[in-house]
Amino acid sequence: MKLLVLHGPNLNLFGRREPHIYGTTTLAQIDARIATLAEELGVEVETIQSNHEGSLVDFLHLHIDNAQGAMVNPAGLTQHGVSLHDAIKAMPFPVIEVHMSNIAAREAWRTHSIISPAVRGTIQGLGPQSYLAALRSLVEINRAAA
Repeated sequence: MKLLVLHGPNLNLFGRREPHIYGTTTLAQIDARIATLAEELGVEVETIQSNHEGSLVDFLHLHIDNAQGAMVNPAGLTQHGVSLHDAIKAMPFPVIEVHMSNIAAREAWRTHSIISPAVRGTIQGLGPQSYLAALRSLVEINRAAA
């Protein structure tokens, strides 16, 4: 089973950017935790981080026929990523939206996600554990469907 991990704009700054909100865990550390859990669960993960929406869309398109699920932290694209939303809707596999912080408890303009209507579910507010919960969920969704 191949699962995708998409990290949106500015997430390469995890560990440095607003540590009072996102903590001090770096993106490399998050990816390492995801890889470790994926190995334990017997699945393959392929990861991308991009500050450009088109790169994330291209990554989904590239894997439309060879992936069984994806988790997406759209970051700054959460409120305005129409192309990302549309690409997610085109995927034949489940996609889970992930956020390290609880966007519902932040600034009013952050509370609306244009991505949420396109995904199977959303996991947020658990810090790096949000990614791990999403990975476990994707594995269980796929195994239940098999």
